[in-house]
This record gives sequence, structure tokens and C-alpha cells, in this order.
Amino acid sequence: MKQCGTVFIPLSSNVYRKGSNSGYMNRKKYVHGYSDRESERLFDQAQTLTRLLHDDTQYPAGSHVLEAGCGIGAQTVILAKNSPGAHITSVDISADSLQRAEDMTRKEGLINVTFRQGDIFQLPFAPETFDHIFVCFVLEHLAEPQRALERLCPLLKKGGTITVIEGDHGSAFFHPESQNARKAIECLVHLQRNMGGNALIGRQLYPLLSAAGFGGVHVSPRMVYVDASRPALVDGFTRLTFTAMVEGVRDAALAQGMISQVEWDQGIQDLYRTCGNDGVFCYTFFKATGTRT
Repeated sequence: MKQCGTVFIPLSSNVYRKGSNSGYMNRKKYVHGYSDRESERLFDQAQTLTRLLHDDTQYPAGSHVLEAGCGIGAQTVILAKNSPGAHITSVDISADSLQRAEDMTRKEGLINVTFRQGDIFQLPFAPETFDHIFVCFVLEHLAEPQRALERLCPLLKKGGTITVIEGDHGSAFFHPESQNARKAIECLVHLQRNMGGNALIGRQLYPLLSAAGFGGVHVSPRMVYVDASRPALVDGFTRLTFTAMVEGVRDAALAQGMISQVEWDQGIQDLYRTCGNDGVFCYTFFKATGTRT
């Protein structure tokens, strides 16, 4: 296991440039897109999964927390509300996303968040700046997730913690079963892989964090189970989060010949079919924690 070294990271705003080999997510290649509908989906997802993913993430008053890869602030709002006394610094590479995130926190009346633009591989902070680091739905979009974690580790104080949350599209199970629905999901997995990401990364969090030098790594699977007795999840997760996410790659999947239009349309219809009175949908997120030793 690697040990986190103390490497000085200069105070600058290092933003992704075309042709850079930083391995950070290229904003133009974000597999889900940057539409208003995608923004709505991200907030639907965050609100629906708040209790499942975030109830046990609370930071002490006075602590300094880095949110690496905040996007449009869907998780930032929850993080700030859960830890009102903590000082949260939320960083993203996209200026547009940061503006949306800042607007959302202001709308919610949150005053404990500061936003900075920067590349996760070259963040503008000195070593041992933070007590805690929070990374949610970011590693899946990176070509080099372990290197990203290795760059984050020195920013923690000794004994500081990191929390990482990711999904795993291979964990989707549903009834009624549908091969076309599975083909549609696989299109998303393959498209993300082709863009340098990994939609199956949830199952890899333990080895990734361990190899990056964090100690005491613990992974907690968080399953979303949905049937007709849980209407809020039927709508918030199966319909508005997962199926909407798969639907978002329709044009790319068809353009690349990954699936026929007939198969795609049937697959999406079958995913919505799991929202029926006799339908069931399951999906697992993975929440990992580790400590800088």
C-alpha cells in the first residue's frame, strides 16, 4: 500500500485544457450531458437518496471539508445542511457548474460553502489543509481514479477522513426481466468506458482507496429497493433517476450502432414497466471511507 506523501500543490487555478493528459473529466465528454433535464435529474437523485447515502455523513463544527467535484451542487446542498458548522470548500472544473452550485446554495440560504474552480489532479491548496474530503459520483468519470485519490490524500491532515460514493450499473436488477432493458443499460456502460470512465466503479472502491494510501478503508453497500409499496422511490429513483439517466444516452448509443432503435425503445419501455404495480427495481451504491495515516 502506498503512503500519502506531503507534496506542495501551488495556489493556482489549474483548469482542464484541450489536449491535457491530466485524466480529469473532459466537460464536453460528460456521458450524461449538460442539459437542463440532466440538472433536474441530478437534483431528483440527490433528494431521493439523501437518507440512504448521506444521513451518516456529518462533520464537526469548525472542521474544514473539501468537496472534490461538486458539479451543479446537488450533493453540496445536502452536505452543507448536514454539517452547518463546518467550513466546506466545493471545487469543480466547470465554471458553469460552479455558478449553478453557488446559485443553489444561496437559494437555500446556506452560508458555509466556498466555491473554487480547479482540476482535481492539481488542486490549488497546500498540504494538510482539510480535516475531511468528500467525493460523490466523480471517480466514475475519471480515466485515472486512483491517481486522483493519490492527489487528494496529501490535502488531508493526518488522521483526516475521506468519503467516496459511487454507483455500479452492474448491480441493477429488475422485474419483469428484459434483455432489451439490459442492452440499453449496457449502452450507457460502454459509452462511459469509451469516454475514459467506469460505470461499474462502485465495486472497486476498496482496492482503489487502499492502493491510494488510505488506511482503515471500509465500504458500505447501500441498496435501493423499489416496489409499488414505495411510491416515492418508484418516481424519484426508478423513473426520474435511473431510467432518465439511461434515456439520456439514446442519441449516442444509436449513432454508434450499439443497439437498434426498436431494441432501444423497447428497452426503455421495459424499464418504465418496472414502475408498475407488479414491478421491482434494485440498485446498489457503494459508500467508502478511509483515513490518512
